[in-house]
Amino acid sequence: MALTWSTQRASSSFLSNDLAPGWKYDVFLSFRGVDTRRGFVSHLYHELCKCQGITTFYDDRELERGTSISPELLSAIKASHTAIVVLSPKYAHSKWCLDELTNIVQCMEARKSILPIFYETNPSDVGNQRASFAEAFAKHEEKFSSTEDKKKVTQWRSDLKKVSKISGWHSKNFNSERQLIDDIVNCVRRKVQATCRLLDSSQKLVGTDSALEQLSLLLAHDANDVRFIGITGMGGVGKTTLAKLVYDKIVHHFEVHCFLENVREVSVTEPTLVRLQKQLLCPILKENIENVRDQQWGIHYTKKCLCNKKVLLVLDDVDQVNQLQVLAGKKDWFGMGSRIIITTRNQRLLVEHDITLCHNVEVLKDAEALELFSLHAFRKDQPEEDFLELSKYFINRAGGLPLVLKTLGSSLYARGQGAWNSVRHNLRKIPIPTVFDSLKVSYDGLEKMEKRIFLDVACLHKGKPTMEVLRMLDNSFGISSSSMIDVLIERFLVYNFENMIGMHDLMQEMAWTIVHEESEELGLRSRLWLYDDIFYILTTNTGSRAIKAISLRPPKVEEVPRWNCEAFSKMHGLRFLEFNNLIFSSGPKFLPCSLRIINWSWYPSKFLPTSFRPYLLTELNMPNSNLLRLSEGNMDLPKLKYLNLASSKKLINTPDFSGFPNLEMLDLWDCKNLVEIHPSVAFLKRLKILNLRGCESIKSLPSEFEMDSLKSLSLGGCSNVKKIPEFGEQMKNVSTIYLDGTAIEKIPSSIGHLVGLNSLSLSQCKNLLNLPRDICNLMSLTYLNVMGCSKLDKFPGDMDHLKFLRCGDTMTEPLVGMKNLKLLFFKCELDAKLREGWGLLRLLGLGKSRPDPPCWGLVLSSLNHFCSMRQLYLEDCELCEGDIPNDIGCLSFLEELYLGGNNFVNLPESIRRLSKLQYLGLEGCKSLQELPPLPSNSELYVRLGECTSLKRLTDASKLSSRFTNLYDFDFTGTNCIALVQDEGWINTILSRIPRFVAQYEVSSPDPANKYLVLPGSEIPKWFSNQSVGNSVSLKLPPPSCTDWLGIAFCLVFQDPNQNLANQPAYIGSLLSEHLWVFYLPRKYCHEEQFLFRTYISNVRVPEKQYADFNCVKKCGARLVYKQDLEELNQTLTILKRTHEYSDEEASSGPVSASFNDTEQIHKRHCY
Repeated sequence: MALTWSTQRASSSFLSNDLAPGWKYDVFLSFRGVDTRRGFVSHLYHELCKCQGITTFYDDRELERGTSISPELLSAIKASHTAIVVLSPKYAHSKWCLDELTNIVQCMEARKSILPIFYETNPSDVGNQRASFAEAFAKHEEKFSSTEDKKKVTQWRSDLKKVSKISGWHSKNFNSERQLIDDIVNCVRRKVQATCRLLDSSQKLVGTDSALEQLSLLLAHDANDVRFIGITGMGGVGKTTLAKLVYDKIVHHFEVHCFLENVREVSVTEPTLVRLQKQLLCPILKENIENVRDQQWGIHYTKKCLCNKKVLLVLDDVDQVNQLQVLAGKKDWFGMGSRIIITTRNQRLLVEHDITLCHNVEVLKDAEALELFSLHAFRKDQPEEDFLELSKYFINRAGGLPLVLKTLGSSLYARGQGAWNSVRHNLRKIPIPTVFDSLKVSYDGLEKMEKRIFLDVACLHKGKPTMEVLRMLDNSFGISSSSMIDVLIERFLVYNFENMIGMHDLMQEMAWTIVHEESEELGLRSRLWLYDDIFYILTTNTGSRAIKAISLRPPKVEEVPRWNCEAFSKMHGLRFLEFNNLIFSSGPKFLPCSLRIINWSWYPSKFLPTSFRPYLLTELNMPNSNLLRLSEGNMDLPKLKYLNLASSKKLINTPDFSGFPNLEMLDLWDCKNLVEIHPSVAFLKRLKILNLRGCESIKSLPSEFEMDSLKSLSLGGCSNVKKIPEFGEQMKNVSTIYLDGTAIEKIPSSIGHLVGLNSLSLSQCKNLLNLPRDICNLMSLTYLNVMGCSKLDKFPGDMDHLKFLRCGDTMTEPLVGMKNLKLLFFKCELDAKLREGWGLLRLLGLGKSRPDPPCWGLVLSSLNHFCSMRQLYLEDCELCEGDIPNDIGCLSFLEELYLGGNNFVNLPESIRRLSKLQYLGLEGCKSLQELPPLPSNSELYVRLGECTSLKRLTDASKLSSRFTNLYDFDFTGTNCIALVQDEGWINTILSRIPRFVAQYEVSSPDPANKYLVLPGSEIPKWFSNQSVGNSVSLKLPPPSCTDWLGIAFCLVFQDPNQNLANQPAYIGSLLSEHLWVFYLPRKYCHEEQFLFRTYISNVRVPEKQYADFNCVKKCGARLVYKQDLEELNQTLTILKRTHEYSDEEASSGPVSASFNDTEQIHKRHCY
């Protein structure tokens, strides 16, 4: 499905990003010279200009010249940000001063930039022209008698009246002029600082709104404490820009402020940080700044001078904790209300400095990235149409990094498509110098081993599971790499996402460039990972000792061209070799003895090379290999820890493991022709994992295991194994044993030695006759699976320690004890006496446990003893009408109820009492005709797929105001074809919209989880923008319109045979046309979320489509406004009331409503 819209981005809701215009003067001083020039004004001017650095216009001429204000003064007033008017007793006697005041009021009144000082006068005397002001105006009225002059006098009076009402300073309220001047200067400084921006006022900022809001919470402007706040992120992500923006917005709240830029760079180029300390202290120490002779003196004066000051200090690009110790050591260095902001690429130094408040700057979203790129490449916020596809490519390459977007955009400005294509072609081979240098700063700050690990991750391991990467790094370098990976994460060089190691694409390319710069010759580079580079080396035999690692792992299996089988003969320094999904025509004749790790799936040879002496090898992973055996003779692998030969179909026996003393993991899964396991395996003291699952040709195992470290033993699918080994007394670490599908007849009594055993799976052991009594003594055993053990009819004794039990329908004797069971899958009638002891049971499954057949004719008499039940599985139990106990409502803690695949017509009425129920599964209940009133739980989700007889969701006459109705829970109803005939079906559809909106407001759920799928072929008229096909267009309101909430969609699927069982919505095979209804909140309409990718005015399905939208027959969409929501909710309320009082229609008259009443499309006007 494609959606097209046109829109503009809204501005930030967190303060305005508009910057003030530049001013020639910060302050214009208006005063009467004879009163104040030589005293008060002189001192004030000195403090403003000489001490605080405020640019002040000060007319120091003794005598007024001319009869009207000079053009020079008029220009100065217009060029000044603020006017200080010193209203002294003689001020109004000067026509010059009064004309000056008139111009000040005209220029500055609107922007509230007039600061009056009532110097030895009262504001009321000024405003009402009393005392000396009355004398002055008496003279003016006497002197100016013409009509024009009288208007001027009236204007003077009015201006004085206005100024007298402005909050200012009254000199009599201060103990001294010194105190008065200090207060004035502090106020002026704050006003002026609000106009002094670190950022260019013409610079448009993109993607800062949410960051500002989060930082506002961290800064907590009103909190009277000292706060250190970190701003972290990778190089080029915009940390400094964000810090400058925050600084510009809040600087006027602080007495002392300082932005110390490039702290790292200063540390590199200068021996100490004294210059930065002086920069911070200069406004305080003034002429005494030279007293800061070294760092210790700087620390001393910082503590002394700032401990009582409200300070705003930004330390930009800090990379060492000692920099913080010198510039902002502790909170008590600063006065209450101070805020210290640190930008850094190293999150660890914040931890070391006990800084807990931190904001991590994320890369830009696609729409934001495109806007920023366009501002630099086109000088507008959208790309030109002919350059749209190229622009998409460049923003994809930039990966949301503002530095890259600005650099690329600026370099492409005013260039033609030919130049753009040229840059695109060269971009991967020739890094952008400014970007490379910026990113490399983080790399340069690493220790030697950290650099080696970073390059390995970038070239060999990106995208692999974190634990696997840590293991390979440990084995590759012979160290513990965990702490070093932590360093890389803290410095934003790599990240751990969903237990996978990743990094920004440009960071990876930076690492590649570092390796490429090692040498122009491929054979002299430390790491090879590109297909062409590797096979050039393998075919020309031009490798060398310099090559340390080779990795090539295409996503699909592919054959490779012929190669030189002796290509590894010169690579005596190779430690890591990885070939996955590559099928070679022949194997190597030589492998370097320096190898520590070999990952080579589909290894082509029958044996490893005879000359290979892998004394350093720690991992050998060769799944799907052609190996017959590991070597033609015995091998000593003294350091080998991991051996994986899984699915090596030709492997017939294993080596003598006596030469593998450090082996920790042996994986021979699915080696179907493996006949013999060497007996020495039983004495591997360090072996932790032994996996022989699927080795169906193995008939015998060693008679006894003496593996002291073994934790997991898997023999599942070894269908010819009739006897398992005895377990030694020292095997106390075994936690899991899988014997599923073996031919064993008994479990050795020595299993009692396995005191750490937690899980034992014996599923489908059809020859198993009994369990040893010793198993009852294993107090750690909590999970037991004996499903399909058809000859096992009883347990040997009390097993109260079990918490999870899966057993079949062959048990002829009652289950004894087991009072701690929390999960039970059972397939026969439950003994009443037994049930009384299961008060702790939280999950009960009494139905089909795949792949077993269903439990036919299951009978349940009561459930009232399962007081702690959280989950109940009764799927495919052939439950008919009345088979579900009526007391199911007593399960007050039940959260999930699975009843799919049964034959009942109705559900018990007591189900409404399951107040904590969150999931009700009824898929495939083909006889179900209607639902009872369901629990009043807003989180309830009901699956009704394939309920083909379901005629309505609930009977209105059974509803009560105490319980929910069909509009108050989420559900899907694929192939519920009878429901289409329900006259209230359209109400059901449209009732979802208010619910979806409310859910997003409360919890912001994943859009993929909120949808409605149900039969239908017509889109309701309420969806005002409709079209045939798989696309729909609508125009979004301008950013100034805040009433719209999001977009509601409704699609009709055309092809009944189209299988759409893909994320994000499970739809399945459709028997008829279906509707898919979902809602996209406003915040997702400008970024890549759910099904849409936004580029300018186009919203398209991503390349990795969740479903084939070619089967969409119709599309409908509607902008959802607050008014829509009110109308829908109002109608919903009427519908509920209708249902609640449906039995009283005869006495009170009918009450009816339909969502059709709200289908009229209202015009909205947003400006």
